[in-house]
Amino acid sequence: MTTPAFRALFENRPVILAPMEDVSDAVFRRLCRALGADLCVTEFVNAEGLLRGCRNARRKLKLDADDTPTAIQIYGSNPERLAEAARVAEEANPAFIDINCGCWVPKIAGRGAGAGWLRNPTAMVEMAKLIVGTVKLPVTVKTRIGYGPESEMPIIELAKRLEGAGVSALTIHCRTAQMGHSGKADWSWARKAREVVNIPVVVNGDIKTADDAQRAFDETGCAGVMVGRAAIEHPWVFREARTLLDTGVHLAGPTAAERLELCREHLRKNVEARGEPHGVRVIRRHLSGYLHGLKGAAALRKQLLFDDTLSGCLAILDAADARRKAEAHEVWIASQ
Repeated sequence: MTTPAFRALFENRPVILAPMEDVSDAVFRRLCRALGADLCVTEFVNAEGLLRGCRNARRKLKLDADDTPTAIQIYGSNPERLAEAARVAEEANPAFIDINCGCWVPKIAGRGAGAGWLRNPTAMVEMAKLIVGTVKLPVTVKTRIGYGPESEMPIIELAKRLEGAGVSALTIHCRTAQMGHSGKADWSWARKAREVVNIPVVVNGDIKTADDAQRAFDETGCAGVMVGRAAIEHPWVFREARTLLDTGVHLAGPTAAERLELCREHLRKNVEARGEPHGVRVIRRHLSGYLHGLKGAAALRKQLLFDDTLSGCLAILDAADARRKAEAHEVWIASQ
């Protein structure tokens, strides 16, 4: 069911944080939203785990009052269980329910979930129709252009069939499932799908910079763009893209001070949410991007990788910031 609130999400060409396992949790969503993300999607919620009461699945489902607009993404291979999980997810009051039909990872797709649904488009459409009829919230689907290696991708006809099943929007990662993250995303498939449906289509894949976001809109005419892996290392992409789309201005990248402060904030919030040492360790995949361009970044990152405590990591970052300020002061003195 499409609602005015749902339609409003796509009125201003949103730049969306993609669902990413162990990445797009509540802490990271909050950071990205503060940097300009218009809409966020949760980590993948396993339908079976959710229905069994798995603590991790329930954690992913929790949406705080300020965590909005956020959609909940669910995945699974059993239509009836997915529909039941969607009903549970609806109680968390997300912006909408998204069905993962695009995850290519073998342990997911190989079991018939995620992109595994692309092996049987008819079953995929029937599953989506069942979920649409089960919940009152809008239901969307995130998928790929095909399973692969088809010469004629099914996405165009599939898009029409999903719209007919009542799906309210479609996000298309413009690679096949067999491509994984390799090769170049072909955005033309998102454009072709967009041309045959009346629901919003969001383009995903290889959107790494503000210029990519602008070009994706220009080339596809899609309603939104979704940023995935690029946000892990450079969440500032959201403010850069939003500024370029709204004003035509290219923002300068984050300063060294901003990079260090984001590291500290992410660490503090992660530990608050997850405790030590997990809250410290989970930030490590972000470090190479967060510290990019800083003097001594490699050595700094190595120090952080071997400290599992919040106090220790903050001390390392504070020392790096103090060195940065001292060096900047010396440069200023020399220029006088």
